[in-house]
Amino acid sequence: MPVSESPSRSSALARRFARLTLGTDFEEERFFLILSIFIGVFSGLAVVCFRVAIDWSRIALLGPLPHPSALRIIGAPTAAGLLVAILVIHFFPAVRGSGVNQTKAALYIFNGYIPFKNAIGKFICSALAIGSGQSLGPEDPSLQIGASLASALGRRLELSREKLRLLAPVGAAAGLAAAFNAPIAAVLFVIEEVIGRWSAGILGSVVLSAISSVVVMRWFLGADALFRIPVTAFVHPGELIAYAGLGIAGAFAAAIFSRSIGFFRPRLRGLPRWTQYFQPALAGLLIGLIGWLGFPQVMGAGYEFMDQAMHDQFTWRMLAALAGLKILATTLSFVSGTPGGMFAPTLFIGAMLGGAVGGIERHFFPLLTVSTGTYALVGMGVLFAAFLRAPMTSVFMVLEVSGNYSIIVPVIVANTVAYVISRSLQPIPIFDTLTRQDGLVLPSLEEQRDENILRVEDAMQPVPTTILDGNAPVEVAELRARDLPDKMFLVRMAPSGWSCLTRDLLERLTKEGKSALTLASVLPTQRLPFLYPDLPLDSALRHVSHAELIPVVNRADLRMLEGVVTRDDVLSRYQADAVAD
Repeated sequence: MPVSESPSRSSALARRFARLTLGTDFEEERFFLILSIFIGVFSGLAVVCFRVAIDWSRIALLGPLPHPSALRIIGAPTAAGLLVAILVIHFFPAVRGSGVNQTKAALYIFNGYIPFKNAIGKFICSALAIGSGQSLGPEDPSLQIGASLASALGRRLELSREKLRLLAPVGAAAGLAAAFNAPIAAVLFVIEEVIGRWSAGILGSVVLSAISSVVVMRWFLGADALFRIPVTAFVHPGELIAYAGLGIAGAFAAAIFSRSIGFFRPRLRGLPRWTQYFQPALAGLLIGLIGWLGFPQVMGAGYEFMDQAMHDQFTWRMLAALAGLKILATTLSFVSGTPGGMFAPTLFIGAMLGGAVGGIERHFFPLLTVSTGTYALVGMGVLFAAFLRAPMTSVFMVLEVSGNYSIIVPVIVANTVAYVISRSLQPIPIFDTLTRQDGLVLPSLEEQRDENILRVEDAMQPVPTTILDGNAPVEVAELRARDLPDKMFLVRMAPSGWSCLTRDLLERLTKEGKSALTLASVLPTQRLPFLYPDLPLDSALRHVSHAELIPVVNRADLRMLEGVVTRDDVLSRYQADAVAD
């Protein structure tokens, strides 16, 4: 996508600095790492301002009191929804949704290009929506804001297309880390869900940006975690049954949540365009009514109420009701096109569901010393794994937020159960569902993780019955090959390595009177490349176009032949796999 930048003295200096720095590949990598730190700093500052803007909007719209008036609690999200709809339709049409898919699309489709206008629109619209009580969170918008800042900086420096493409996930990690105050979880999520692969260079840049953004955020807002984690512990091994039950409940809750969004979102988008002005306002009205009827906890991100749930300040019935109503409220907000994220609502639902399961266990098994805080904390990871389908991120997020590794067994058990069952209940992950509804074709990273990888051993043929010795004379080789149907023969060279001899070449050498010479002296000095059985079959494609026969050797002994592979073997195996699919 073409990008036009207005010339200025600052941009010229920046480009000159980049050219001086990017002399070699090594210097370019080093410059990219340094740039990642600056991206983290800028993203951290942006997220700090974003959080302040959300707090300011909440105070201005809902009032400073803990219990807003009925007029405010119903009118604020309705009026803000109407204003946000106008801004989105007329000024910022690309800021709908959470921002994760938009960042992923920038990486795979638009060569890392994210208009800076999107960062401004996401900042304003999400701050208004979340501050007014829409059931959305700030983490996903922070991710997109960071990615947009990184993209703008990369364009200003006129980086190569490859580097510009990678800047989007680097900025995304910085924005998410600052919003979560959890750099490890942010790095894992970006690698697990946005990039889908990693190398030393990518990992280094993502880590540096995440850490620098968290440092900036803590400098301004303090180092306190999002939640005041109570004393959590894994008390009795029998509780693993309850944690597995929590995983099952979380999987069903995530399926309901995901299917609701997947069902209503395209239908609302298919309505006449004029209705889009009122959809966010109507969602805000319904959410305000839920709050006015006695459940204001479902409004906004709800961090303080997750904290209260972990400190056992709600009954299990209230926790179960809040989990269900949060699914309803978040579905209303998200399908209406209101900009905002799903991370915080997911954590809220998980915390309430986990606390409810812990409360039920304590009610029916009073002899067990049950910590509701532990179940609420584990429940956060359960919904994260089941709904957002990021299993590794969900585990480390809980551990990073709690700082307590004694609960790692319940976390892994519950998250694994939730993830496995949710895949059966909802085969398509929520981000893939949204992508397909938007008409984009982005790689499904979950499908890539599950994809069956073809290996060299899947295509290789057994060890040939005849292997020639490089020290043997040509006449001996000709005698051995005379009654064989093979057209190519492997030659074991001394002291190591392999070569290939065709029947035509063998016959020509005999006719030319070179029968007394050794095979090693008449064959090309360049040895055949070799493969290992466990290598991906793709690695064979780099060699079969230059060598007709490739030896497959044992890793422990390069002279031990495991089999051979030819071009026809590789192509036939790929063809068989395509037919099977």
